Amino acid sequence: MKYEFTPEFAAQMDASDPLKSYRDRFYFPTFTKNSVRYFTGNSLGLQPKTVREKVNLELDDWAKWGVEGHFLGTNPWYKYHEFLTDASARIVGALPKEVVVTHSLTTNLHLLMVSFYQPKGKRTKILCEAKAFPSDLYALESQVRFHGLDPETDLVGMVPREGEHTLRDEDILAKILELGDSLALVMFGGVNYYTGQLLDMEAITKAGKGVGAMVGFDLAHAAGNVPLKLHDWGVDFAAWCSYKYLNSSPGGVSGMFVHEKHAKNASLPRFAGWWGYDKSTRFQMEPGFVPMEGAEGWQLSNAPVLGMAAHWASLEIFDEVGMDKLKAKSELLTGYLEFILNGLSEKYAEKCRFEIITPKEPKRRGAQLSILVHGKGKQIFDAISEKGVVADWREPNVIRVAPVPLYNSFEDVYFLGKYLEEAINGN
Repeated sequence: MKYEFTPEFAAQMDASDPLKSYRDRFYFPTFTKNSVRYFTGNSLGLQPKTVREKVNLELDDWAKWGVEGHFLGTNPWYKYHEFLTDASARIVGALPKEVVVTHSLTTNLHLLMVSFYQPKGKRTKILCEAKAFPSDLYALESQVRFHGLDPETDLVGMVPREGEHTLRDEDILAKILELGDSLALVMFGGVNYYTGQLLDMEAITKAGKGVGAMVGFDLAHAAGNVPLKLHDWGVDFAAWCSYKYLNSSPGGVSGMFVHEKHAKNASLPRFAGWWGYDKSTRFQMEPGFVPMEGAEGWQLSNAPVLGMAAHWASLEIFDEVGMDKLKAKSELLTGYLEFILNGLSEKYAEKCRFEIITPKEPKRRGAQLSILVHGKGKQIFDAISEKGVVADWREPNVIRVAPVPLYNSFEDVYFLGKYLEEAINGN
């Protein structure tokens, strides 16, 4: 693709975009005097316009039926999570029985690690990113302590090589081999929240399984962003939130994946709740937990229906489009932003330089570019924010920008570049 930093080029690309109509399926914020250019779908996705209808239907059924809505509502609440299963499975490349939507992200990670982090003998260590999202690190540290171990020795955090911003896949694989039979669990973020790096999850899984460890992923920044094949890769478990690229309400419900090889293993330790109990006899209220087969067996409580209704509205859009088409547009959008940033850095090198710390190769990233600003960092961010750009600032000097293919346009990216140029020049 030969990009041009002109409004005419952006308009031409938008006119020929096969997904252009989906932009009108979302609400854009209206809190500024300027048109909002929204680039934080990696933090909170925009609201699909169909969410209100989905949620109102459940509110109406609650008003009409009360408790009987569990069985007599339009979408009976006792099986509400089942309405989300097939679409969720398609997004992460799983079999339907390997997926359930329930709880919240860190809750699900804890529930899964109770089952899949079982340190014994010398096999006690967890391998992760040293700069994982803080909630993941807190969860991992607490799991290690829960087993009476010390995070200082049993939680191994990987850092990039000196002078580099991202991990090398070969270094991760080498570390797995080095730890060998001391390794109990490998758990990384599929896409790093800070750098936007997409890890080679297939290779990591193969290496981890090769030394006898369990392998899991936090897919908060991967689900709905990049194509995934969790079943084919042989991943043991994964969890993801629904409020970033999946556009499903602030603090929305979380997805959970458990590979089918574990589906019938009722002896796996777990923290149980009644909604994970065999549904054919659940209402007999007998003591002694009998888990449902597959990921459903990790549920604890009744479905949070209103949050799931919002999620359902977004999943319907993803099912219409498909991850392959979204990834194709994402590569064009992100490539256009990269082209503009590199051009501005070259043109204004003496005033301000943008260093993209996200990998250059499309196969090693999703929609997000993380921009290390050399010169005028926070000043640049504040200036573009004043003009209606909604992006994300991370210390010490990084602007995270995510052109989301479902609702961002080439015009959005062009104007971001224009506002960055104006900010560099003090306009």
